[in-house]
Amino acid sequence: MPLHEYIKKRDLKVSPEPLHKKKSKSPKKTSPLMFVVQEHHASHLHYDFRLELNGVLKSWAIPKGISLDPKVKRLAVEVEDHPLSYGHFEGVIPQGQYGAGTVRIWDTGTWEPVGSARQGLKKGHLEFKLRGKKLFGSWVLIKTQRAAGKKSQWLLIKKSDEYARPHEISKSA
Repeated sequence: MPLHEYIKKRDLKVSPEPLHKKKSKSPKKTSPLMFVVQEHHASHLHYDFRLELNGVLKSWAIPKGISLDPKVKRLAVEVEDHPLSYGHFEGVIPQGQYGAGTVRIWDTGTWEPVGSARQGLKKGHLEFKLRGKKLFGSWVLIKTQRAAGKKSQWLLIKKSDEYARPHEISKSA
């Protein structure tokens, strides 16, 4: 979802959320890509999972938190792209504003796509590796069929590897 959706939903004169800063054209980024998981106490507690790609944070809301068990598939509802600066945001979004409530960083680190991230998103099957403070190893986002007019829904699944913990839910659940 384009970044203008982020801007359209917010009154950035009232909310402490970061503004999107247009970057000047620069050489292709070679540093690692950022990921962040933000615990968001809005109308309902959920976790926002964000992956840096193409100068924005691709974003999904995960209502039940993240599971380390490869047999557990977590719903991940695609939401609007966020500016990269949002990856460092913690604070309180005021009542009456979109997403009102407390946001805190639950985990952050780097991510690496397995294959082409753009192709994976387009196909609806994005495989990647995380290197965070809490989350590590191989993961996959798989797009599901959705009803007309609904937001795109994906499943976030931990792949079986040395970091998988069968029958264990992360502290975010």
